[in-house]
Amino acid sequence: MLETTLDLLPRDTFLTVRDTCLCLATQRAARRLARRFDTALRPFGLTNGQFSLMMALNQPEPPPMGRLAPFLGMEPSTLTAAVKPLGRRGLLVVEADPEDLRSRRLRITPEGVALMRGAVAVWADTHAALDAELAAGTPDVLRKGLAEIA
Repeated sequence: MLETTLDLLPRDTFLTVRDTCLCLATQRAARRLARRFDTALRPFGLTNGQFSLMMALNQPEPPPMGRLAPFLGMEPSTLTAAVKPLGRRGLLVVEADPEDLRSRRLRITPEGVALMRGAVAVWADTHAALDAELAAGTPDVLRKGLAEIA
């Protein structure tokens, strides 16, 4: 049997990354938040990402996909993939942009609005519970800090 000993990074390096890496901390928190909201929104057949996408469509003028993708922090191809199941459910429609026929706009449907009315109430309850678990002022500090990341 051949044994090899890896020349690993020092334990202090691991501890430093574990304890100071903003990316790791953010990813871990994002996954926990995503699971919480996915669970809450499951009765509506929505994930937290789909909920955010549908909320972004709740405006009088349907937004162009090219503007929506950066707003949601997505690549355009990821947005295109995210739109398909919601379109199949009749919750949104993809329309040609009347100003630029090469561009597409997303419009929430009446069925989408009806679904979102119930989903928003559950989102609000879930968000209120989350805010209550955090120290006073922490939610606002988190939002402000995250908004500073370009």
